[in-house]
Amino acid sequence: MRTANDGRGDEPWEEPVTAPSSDDESTRVFSRDDFTAVPAPPAEAAGDGVGGADGEATREFTRAGPAASGDPATREFARPGPSDPGGAPDDGGTRAFDRPDPASDDLHGAPAEDAPAGAAFTRRFVRDRPRPRGPGRSAPAAEPSVEGPDGPFDEEPPPPPRGGRPARPAPRPRRRKRRPVRLRWIVTLLLLVALAVPPGTWGWVWYTARQDDRVASDAIVVLGASQYNGVPSPVFEARLRHAQVLYLEGVAPVIVTVGGKQPGDNFTEAAAGKNWLVEVGIPADQIIAVEEGRDTLQSIGAVSLVFEDRAWETAVLVSDPWHSLRSKRMAADFGIEAGTSPSRSGPAVIERRTQLWYITRETASLWYYWIFNDSSDIRVNAA
Repeated sequence: MRTANDGRGDEPWEEPVTAPSSDDESTRVFSRDDFTAVPAPPAEAAGDGVGGADGEATREFTRAGPAASGDPATREFARPGPSDPGGAPDDGGTRAFDRPDPASDDLHGAPAEDAPAGAAFTRRFVRDRPRPRGPGRSAPAAEPSVEGPDGPFDEEPPPPPRGGRPARPAPRPRRRKRRPVRLRWIVTLLLLVALAVPPGTWGWVWYTARQDDRVASDAIVVLGASQYNGVPSPVFEARLRHAQVLYLEGVAPVIVTVGGKQPGDNFTEAAAGKNWLVEVGIPADQIIAVEEGRDTLQSIGAVSLVFEDRAWETAVLVSDPWHSLRSKRMAADFGIEAGTSPSRSGPAVIERRTQLWYITRETASLWYYWIFNDSSDIRVNAA
């Protein structure tokens, strides 16, 4: 069996057969009163009795042929031609019903003024052309509309939901509620910080103690320690010896000894330190003794006045390794740009037990200074 599109093109296509439209047939109107009765033969009238009691004659309706077109008893019904669209005005037997022309001015299909009063209204359904495809597309096609004599009909509202209940609106997306910050989390965080800060400070003290800043400066400052009737203690002597080394290396041209005296002492810490340096060969005119201060804070304050008078800005602080961070912080608060070069000999650095004690003491003393802006009263036996 072959199909129309088998590729050969031999078979002719059959034209589709369409059913005749109802508009092709003419409308015929039969009126009883417009015809005259056909006289029946005498025999039929007497014997049949078909006419009824009122004597009404039997009327015969036949389609007139070409030869009988002049017979008054039979009339021919024909569709009016294009030259006579409405038919003869005096011909009451034929009526022509015309469909409104789509190209006419009556866009809504309203009946014309000369149309019969009983003519039915014709609605015209208009469907826009499909939307073209391609780069030059026009505006989107509108929905099909229904037009009437008074304008386009409104679209019917959507049918109500089944059961007569109104449709529920779409649920809104729920926002996540922010959980309030709980007090216990804040307390926990504060406790963690409080527990982490002391070990961190302890490590900072240990790290600074291992630094040695031997940079060129305006002066070498030796912080005082215990002395016995003008003789420096072992801790103080270790500091003075380290300052001598720095001076000989050319770190600074001047050495500053600082420190007052305790009640009952005959010599100050600064004077005892200067005397020791002179004995080891440092020129006396290169040594400045600041005989003030009973603790580190007071001593740094007294040294800052000397720096101010001489317009000095930088210094190298000589002290114990564990004392370096606190003395450096205090000097910075007085406007002195200071580095640290601690001594690595003496009782403060010999035993590990002593080192741990010094680091712990300096950690507490540093926090005491940050909180109260003062030096602590903790003293160390420097013997």
